[in-house]
Amino acid sequence: MVETIVFGMEQLEKLAKSIAKKAKAKTGNITLEEFPDGESYIKFDNPVKGKNIVLVQSLHPNANNNLVELFFAGRTAQELGAKSVTGVVPYLAYMRQDKRFHDGECVSNKHMAHLVNNSMDKLITVDPHLHRVHDMADLFYIHHRKVTANLAIADYIKKKFNRKKAVIVGPDIESSQWAKRIADKIGFESAIFLKDRFSSRKVKINVTTELDWKGKDVVIIDDIISSGHTMIEAIKEIKKRKPRAVHCICVHGIFAEGAFEKMKKAGAKTIVSCNSIPHKSNRIDLAPLIVKEL
Repeated sequence: MVETIVFGMEQLEKLAKSIAKKAKAKTGNITLEEFPDGESYIKFDNPVKGKNIVLVQSLHPNANNNLVELFFAGRTAQELGAKSVTGVVPYLAYMRQDKRFHDGECVSNKHMAHLVNNSMDKLITVDPHLHRVHDMADLFYIHHRKVTANLAIADYIKKKFNRKKAVIVGPDIESSQWAKRIADKIGFESAIFLKDRFSSRKVKINVTTELDWKGKDVVIIDDIISSGHTMIEAIKEIKKRKPRAVHCICVHGIFAEGAFEKMKKAGAKTIVSCNSIPHKSNRIDLAPLIVKEL
């Protein structure tokens, strides 16, 4: 039987250990250092020849550096004779840059995919941002699996909230693939808001379906919280309706520009994320879902 070794890169050592434990695989050590000129130094501290190698890496923060390290590590493992190299990349950066909006722009999702295709045998990612690119196969010709965090989030909500005393909200149409599907699965009432975006930092939320908000826990679910402006506007609208409390859940918590603190100030009682990106809000473990795809 071929041995599997799981290597946690950058800040995902904790998730890598969880994956290895659930997969009954070995946890490996990889040295990641930086030369004075900023160049990356990478060294596998375990023999990888003939092994199934799993590299666990998030592409946030430091998307550029983390992508280069992932590429270098994958290519190195292949050169050293690994039987297979799987990249577990829970948060896949550059997926939103999927079109040339202005002359001269780089459509960087294709070039990110080029690096992954040429350093891995398999890619596992979690709820990637698919907008104009609808199918992962349009970017990745290696074996690839798109995992959804819906089941993990649904289980968390079932444990924390009473369906008769809570409602689930999606802050915009795109979020319906998480919010409504999760709500329907666990029998919670739900509503999907509409969003008008005026700029990257200015949005307006329109409540199109009025529920019985008063005195209830309202759970807002989205895939990515980046600047937090969408969530903040949704929180403000819901707070006008006198809920018991407002709670926010996301798959990928980027929390740029102090978004976490701003959301708290706007009135979010709790803010929870999956552990695709290391953050103090991580409460939902993706390891069980990922292990099924190894």
